Amino acid sequence: MTGQARPEAPAAASGIVLAGGRSSRFGGDKLAARIGDSTLLELAVAAVGAVSTEVIVVLAVGDERELPAASVPIGRAVDPEPFGGPLVGLLAGLEAAREPVAIVVGGDMPTLAPDVLRLLIRALTAREGSRDAAVLVQRGDARPLPCAVRNGTATLAARRLLGDGERSLRALIRSINALPVAEADWRPLDPTAATLLDIDVPGDLPIDPPETSQT
Repeated sequence: MTGQARPEAPAAASGIVLAGGRSSRFGGDKLAARIGDSTLLELAVAAVGAVSTEVIVVLAVGDERELPAASVPIGRAVDPEPFGGPLVGLLAGLEAAREPVAIVVGGDMPTLAPDVLRLLIRALTAREGSRDAAVLVQRGDARPLPCAVRNGTATLAARRLLGDGERSLRALIRSINALPVAEADWRPLDPTAATLLDIDVPGDLPIDPPETSQT
């Protein structure tokens, strides 16, 4: 139809949803908590599926939950170390990913703005050979999630860091050549910074479903 913008085609990127955490502070399975008609995991998968060619959900050992429906192929990866930290889960997702770039989010991030995720992917792919990750900066702080990473470089760095006993995503970002995406560049796409919201306790849950753009 004329006059209507067509949805932007997904980038050649794998979407990785880290969903193997313990949920200890939440007091239950927070991935199954609902905002409106959708669970936290469904909302995270939907946002990532809008900007990637595949979605990989990284789950804890023994978590056989049914995966949400997605607009692209969706599969699971198993976090090999029970509750070993996000870097262990990320490595499992990267090893299952088929694209050279991955967009990485948490399964407890229900208000991701797809336009911001696209910006991260574009920022990284535009700097082939010079940058290995792209991260959002908020108030001077480089946030570890969401982020876009080059699979090969990030995989090697994650293996090295894990061998040294490191478990944090911030350590990964510090160890590779990451591009900081300034707040002035991404905030117009997400004025309330909803993309950065993650759910730790029930009180963090938004009252209303997200209204982020999917186009």
